[in-house]
Amino acid sequence: MASLKEVKNRINSVKSTRQITSAMKMVASAKLHKAQGRIASMLPYQRKLNEILTNFLRTEASFDSAYTAQREVSRVAIVACSSNTSLCGAYNSNVVRLLEKAVESYQSLGKENILIYPVGKKIEEAVAKLGCVKQGSYQKLVDVPAYTDAYQLAAELMASFAENKVDRVELIYHHFKSMGSQILVRENYLPIDLSKMADAMSDGTADQARGFNNDYIVEPSVGKVISELLPMVLCQKIYTMLLDSVTSEHAARMMAMQTATDNADDLIQELTIQYNKTRQQSITNELLDIIGGSMK
Repeated sequence: MASLKEVKNRINSVKSTRQITSAMKMVASAKLHKAQGRIASMLPYQRKLNEILTNFLRTEASFDSAYTAQREVSRVAIVACSSNTSLCGAYNSNVVRLLEKAVESYQSLGKENILIYPVGKKIEEAVAKLGCVKQGSYQKLVDVPAYTDAYQLAAELMASFAENKVDRVELIYHHFKSMGSQILVRENYLPIDLSKMADAMSDGTADQARGFNNDYIVEPSVGKVISELLPMVLCQKIYTMLLDSVTSEHAARMMAMQTATDNADDLIQELTIQYNKTRQQSITNELLDIIGGSMK
């Protein structure tokens, strides 16, 4: 059995750790609140942009876009989002695991034809271990995502696809659903499937609720308007992905620190009971020695 001093030192050590995890939980909670505020500010713009594009997609007008071209995949680009730091549960390891599966699915192309855009230090380290081609460093996008930075990344991806440098672009990130639920997502970014986009952007009741009529008079043409809207939607998608990922990171870290704090409380309670039992046994032994000595 451990001595009283050892148990007491361990109790003090666990208490110090608990103070750290509790403070980190409060910091993560404050950052999460700010991140949720940024999402709430962005959503009205995104909904309106999607609503406009959805109404145009429901018309019978035809158009051509470089971002809708379907071709055989010989080179692929993958954007994967992680955090710059750890202590956020399985957040980073889940992203790395899904990235490994994605790379494995394109193994026949050769690693030189799998281009990885790592957003976050942890995924950057994982890409180096995988031996894939890393396309720059995007660690600054993790702390506080800015639309200008998201626009630059989206523009690079769109240019690579339009110039036939890559044939497909995929996104891997966490979607923030609620405080306790962050869904890991792997989805196609380019080429765009407009039929799926129209279904995803609307639940089919928006036109009835607001009485929209799709018989528009558009200048110069519907195709021209859609070709201008698509890059805006694609840039907005990258920005939404970054906000989703950062918000999920803060939520995961807050939950991880809450769990660590609760575990520290349980451990302190167990160690306190052990300390009291050890102390009681020590006192009992001393009393027995005194009684035994007085009877001689």
